[in-house]
Amino acid sequence: MSELVAEQWPLILVALLIGIVVAFYLFRSTRRTRVTGAKSDVLDEGADKAHRNAALIDSAPAAAKDPAVPTTPSVAKGTGGDDLTRIKGVGPKLAATLGELGVTRFDQIAAWDDTEIERVDAQLGRFQGRIRRDDWVGQAALLAGGDTEAFKQKYGSTA
Repeated sequence: MSELVAEQWPLILVALLIGIVVAFYLFRSTRRTRVTGAKSDVLDEGADKAHRNAALIDSAPAAAKDPAVPTTPSVAKGTGGDDLTRIKGVGPKLAATLGELGVTRFDQIAAWDDTEIERVDAQLGRFQGRIRRDDWVGQAALLAGGDTEAFKQKYGSTA
C-alpha cells in the first residue's frame, strides 16, 4: 500500500486539491443572497413579523394625519401648563406629544371620559394603551387637586 501511495502521490495531491476547490464553491454558493425579480414591501402579507411590526410602530399614526379630527374643549390649549412628566408613564416624548395635542394641564386629563381617552389614545402612535394601563386620569385627578400624599400612597413618589 505504501508503494502505491509513493508512486501515485502527485495524482492523489491533485485529486485532493480539486476536492477542496469543489467543496469551497459548493459551500460558498449556498451562502449567496438570492435576488428575486419581485420587490415586496415589509407591510405585505407574509413578510417577516418583526420587520412588519417595526414598520407599523415607526409609521405616524393615521389619526394624527387626519385634519378632520375635531379638538374638544377638554383638550383646548391652556395658558399655563403643568409638568405632565409627573404622571407615571409619561416621559418627555409623550409630554411633547400631548402638548402638540393641546393637553398641558392635569385638570384636562382628569376630565377625560372614555370617548376622549379613545380619541387621544389613537393619536399616541406606539404609546397607545398607556392612558388606561397607567391610569393617567386617576393620577391627573390627584395631581390637579394637589393631593400629593394620596398620589404617593397610590402611585409612588412623584418625579
